[in-house]
Amino acid sequence: MPRYAAALVLASLLGLGGRAAPAAESVASDYFAAYPHLRMTRDDGILVVEMHNDGKPLTFTAADHTAFVDAFYAIGRDRANKVVILTGAGGDWMPAIDFGSFGRVDDPNVWAQVRDEGVQLLENLANIRVPVICAVEGRAWVHTEYCLLANYIVAGQDASFRDLPHILGGIVPGDGIYTVWSYFAGPGRAQRFLLEPQPIPARLAQSWGVVSEIVTNGTALARARELARSWLGKPELTLRNTRIHFIQPLKERIVREVGYGLQLEGESADALIHRALD
Repeated sequence: MPRYAAALVLASLLGLGGRAAPAAESVASDYFAAYPHLRMTRDDGILVVEMHNDGKPLTFTAADHTAFVDAFYAIGRDRANKVVILTGAGGDWMPAIDFGSFGRVDDPNVWAQVRDEGVQLLENLANIRVPVICAVEGRAWVHTEYCLLANYIVAGQDASFRDLPHILGGIVPGDGIYTVWSYFAGPGRAQRFLLEPQPIPARLAQSWGVVSEIVTNGTALARARELARSWLGKPELTLRNTRIHFIQPLKERIVREVGYGLQLEGESADALIHRALD
């Protein structure tokens, strides 16, 4: 009896038959509708995740900070997703943030939740084990690190990148934005971007190695879909392992740096509030 056949017989006798691979759609996609500010649609394995406020550009809140942790975890574990596209609604990627929604961030328990969610959110994004495309139109002024965790960034010609919440708001940019921007653009450019937070046009971001491709305004999502469809012709394992290979060095930096950075950010938020109350 050939060796492999004997091994199969032995496995059968021991009740160790191979685990059948689940059907691609076996993971419930009910999470698609679980997050009010994320609209998810999937076609031929291409999952489009659109951030929005009732179809308008997203103003990021503490509730989104909590919800996105679970959303990116669910996306990453769903093997029916072959390529993921992250984009915004209403002509902007993410233009604004509601600081007040985070409450008393000088309370250690409040900030502990912000810190833990911030780390988990980036780790869950990095743990999406299929290629990710970021399709950017208009203002990407909040949490651009989410976009830079993609493998390919398509930007409309008038898109711009900015860090609205941190230095302008009086707090340390410790939530991973420096980690990710310095990884792609270099530490000097990242520090300039964060310390003098003026909008960076898409063309400049491309010259820094951040943006992969610039397209006509209003066509970034269509181009992202086109790219995703072209990749689907490759073996699924090739797509998954390419993402795993490309993201690994950045994942290591996220694990090493972001928790510490968020602790520093929390201390600065505490000082900012106490200064305001004095």
